[in-house]
Amino acid sequence: MDKLSLDVVVTRGGTVESLHRVHAAVSDASGTIVAAAGDWERVAHWRSCAKPFQVMPLIDDGGFDRIGWGDDQLALAVASHGGEPEHVALAEEMLTSIGMEVGDLACGPHDPLAQRGQKALRDKGGHPTRLHNNCSGKHAAMLARAHSSGWPAFGYERQDHPVQRGCLDEVARWTGLDASQIGQAVDGCGCVVFSLPLSAMARAYARLADAVRRASPTAMRIVHAMQTRPFLIGGTDRFDSALIEATEGRVIAKIGAEGIHSVAIIDDGIGFAVKVEDGAQRAQFPAVLAVLQHLGALPELLPQRLAEFKQRPVRNSRGEVVGEVRSASW
Repeated sequence: MDKLSLDVVVTRGGTVESLHRVHAAVSDASGTIVAAAGDWERVAHWRSCAKPFQVMPLIDDGGFDRIGWGDDQLALAVASHGGEPEHVALAEEMLTSIGMEVGDLACGPHDPLAQRGQKALRDKGGHPTRLHNNCSGKHAAMLARAHSSGWPAFGYERQDHPVQRGCLDEVARWTGLDASQIGQAVDGCGCVVFSLPLSAMARAYARLADAVRRASPTAMRIVHAMQTRPFLIGGTDRFDSALIEATEGRVIAKIGAEGIHSVAIIDDGIGFAVKVEDGAQRAQFPAVLAVLQHLGALPELLPQRLAEFKQRPVRNSRGEVVGEVRSASW
């Protein structure tokens, strides 16, 4: 097993001002850990990284096709989108197609995560709605599962609702854990969030990649939607979109809150999960890129758009560069 050094530092002048410790597990589809950093069995909340698995029951029971949704809707269902106009419009269309409206979403409103989304909202003098929530696509898909199955829509986000029980079963199947081993709490968007070891997260993404290589229909549909619609997965200035575009879909990634990230290298059947110990997002992007470079999925000289995520300047209030965010191993 390769030992990785993924910690990230923030400098000011020539002095290290902050240190972010990073844990990671890299797995193949059999569950063998092929590389790791820090505590690779660390238990963390999977947050939005679970979305590709949470949508699977809707596809497998035929509900997705009965509604008549396609790759756009599937991409938004697994997205952590930036609240840009296209994301908001698509989420609203998804609700309309199942006879629902914004008020049926259990997620709360928050400002768009993408700068373009923020500007668009400011320019029209609007206020964020539940559609701007980065998880609105996931919630629309959960409502669709309830709608297509004939279950009550009310309370679809709660742990005892059949929608959430189906999500738990799917997460258990792909991670190789028993459902009783998976912790459950309330996510930032209001629905169930799962906690599990980084090794299990990595194994699930490795199995997802391997399932695509074996032409498993559901896995292929989800990954194809992510590969071909990267803008819907994140947005104009979002890391996952930039990574999928730069690798032409050979790598798919899902960001999660509090420094969690899960990635699949499709052709290699490899998956990995990264957790920044203190939850700082500024550290998780350099760490993800470092793992991909170590595994040969990205070149040493990164494309400019990705390079900007790996080493970022620290600026003061006058816009002057006074330090940088970078790998501690440099």
